[in-house]
Parts: sequence; structure tokens; C-alpha cells
Amino acid sequence: MTSIDVAERAGVSQSTVSRALSGSETITEATRRRVEEAARELGYFVNARAAGLRKGETGTIAIVIIGREGQGAAAINPFYYSMLGSTCAAAAERGYEALVSFQAQPDDFFGHYVARRQADGVVVIGTATNSAAWDYFRECAKETDAIAFWGSPFDDAVWVRSDNREGGRIAVQRLVDSGARNIVFVGDTNSSQRQFRERYEGYAEAVEAAGLPVSEPVVSEGEDRVSQGRSAIAALVDAGTKFDALFFACDAMALGALEELSARGISVPGDVGVVGFDGLGSGEFSSPPLTTVEPDFAAAGKLLVDTALAGEGEKPERRVPVHLVERSSVR
Repeated sequence: MTSIDVAERAGVSQSTVSRALSGSETITEATRRRVEEAARELGYFVNARAAGLRKGETGTIAIVIIGREGQGAAAINPFYYSMLGSTCAAAAERGYEALVSFQAQPDDFFGHYVARRQADGVVVIGTATNSAAWDYFRECAKETDAIAFWGSPFDDAVWVRSDNREGGRIAVQRLVDSGARNIVFVGDTNSSQRQFRERYEGYAEAVEAAGLPVSEPVVSEGEDRVSQGRSAIAALVDAGTKFDALFFACDAMALGALEELSARGISVPGDVGVVGFDGLGSGEFSSPPLTTVEPDFAAAGKLLVDTALAGEGEKPERRVPVHLVERSSVR
């Protein structure tokens, strides 16, 4: 069936059918109902994608996941898969299809989706460690306003982030409530991960408010976050540092720390309370299960999509609310 058949059934012109089914305000309600009824009877459906292309819209949003150079999609932090899922769901709720790509190598970089009319907006998610990728997408952001970032190491383009300071505060408050008095923060606050600095600031504010000593952040070496968590514990114990609680800048480091604490016979949560940040599902199965600060993933996906598709001047800095996920790593 075609729009001509619908026009004949409804007794109107083909252009009236097109305007009625596209929601044009120039069509009376009575005519719109007659056209819609004729379309239903004939089993006629509007090709929304084709209609969108005629109006300069694609009905698609591009989602780019940035990985570490030299590593494939399987090595990407599971946190970013949670973000990907929530962003795809948010796009679907707005009637958009998601065009997903994983980019890590300079030869693979591509962000000109809007300019080439492949998408109406772009969401970029990923680790800040791939500086070449972020430099590339930073340049892309100069071409279009229809782009939003999660995990970006810069502030001069539109970003969405967790409420990291609040997350640091609630993590420390939970540790204080458990009786902890020597709370250590683990994470490199001078790295390209802007959120680590913000989480430390929340930590410092909460520790100071509790009248406890604020420690300098512990920075550890390692080829990945898990190994950095292990080496942080080794450094603290070997140096004889006094601590009864640990707040990690990310869950992956906390999970590595739990392994090292167990290997050294240090009881969690008996001797040391541990809190991470990110809400990784794998934390539910660690030993003991990891207490963590989790962003509202659904809200994050919605904000990323809304920000990428917002008009010029409609993009304030966006913060995603966080909450504490209680498990067994804190007394």
C-alpha cells in the first residue's frame, strides 16, 4: 500500500496524507483522524527514517566507546558497557536508533557522523588514558554542538559526569559510621581522570568534617587498575602506614586491593573497611562483596542523549546523581 491508496480511501490529496501523518498543525483534527483510520485499514505505515531524512534528520545517534590503544573491545572496562547499555536505552526511548562503534587506534578514529548526516548527535564514552582519541574528538567538538562526552579529560567541550564530590562524601561518611578513624584515599589525582580529583576533594571534605586526619592520595604503579590496587596495599603495608579504611577512586582498584589484603591476612571488613566507586557488577561477587558508590546509569544515559541532541545554548554542565551500594566490605 502507498500514500496514494490512503488518499483515495480517505478522500483527500496525497499531500494531505503526508501532512496528516507527520503531525502537521495545518491539518484539522477531523481530517487527521480520517487519514489515520484509512491508513490503519490499509495497513499503511510511514517510513519514519525516510521522512526524517527529508527533514534533515536521521533518527540515529552515534555512540563511540573509546578503548585503550592496542586493546580490543573485550578489554574495555565493564563500567563503560553499563554506560553503553543505558545510553542505548535512552536513545530508544526518544525513538532513536543507536549506531555503536569501538575506537582505540588512530586509524579507526571517526567522529564526523553529524556532518555526514549519519547521525543527529554523538555520544563519546571512554577511558581518559587514550589521549590521541580524546584530542581527535576534541577537534570534532569544534565542528558540531551535537556531541556529549563521558570520561573526557577536558572541560572545554560539553561533558556529563557523576557527582563525584558527593560520591566521595558519602563513601567517607559510611566508613566513619563504621568506626573508621584512619581513612586513606587511593587514586592518582593528577592523572587525566578528572573524576579522581573530584572524588578526592569529596573525601577530604568529609574526613575534615569528621575531625579526622586527611591523608595525601596514594598513587600506585601497575599496568591496569587491578594491579594498581594490589600495589597500593603492598606500598601501604610495607611502609607501615596506619589505616583502618580505604576509599578507592574506582572499583577495579578496590577489587585488586581486596585480593592483596586477603593474601596478606588482613581481614575485610574486620581490620579494614573498603569502598570503591563505579558500581561494577563484578563487585557483587568479590570476597567480600564490595561496597561501592554507583552513578544512576539510567540518568547518565538520558543526560548524555539529551545533551547530544540539545540545541545550542541548552547544554549546562551535567552531573549524574550517585548512591551507595551496600555490600559486605564495610563493617
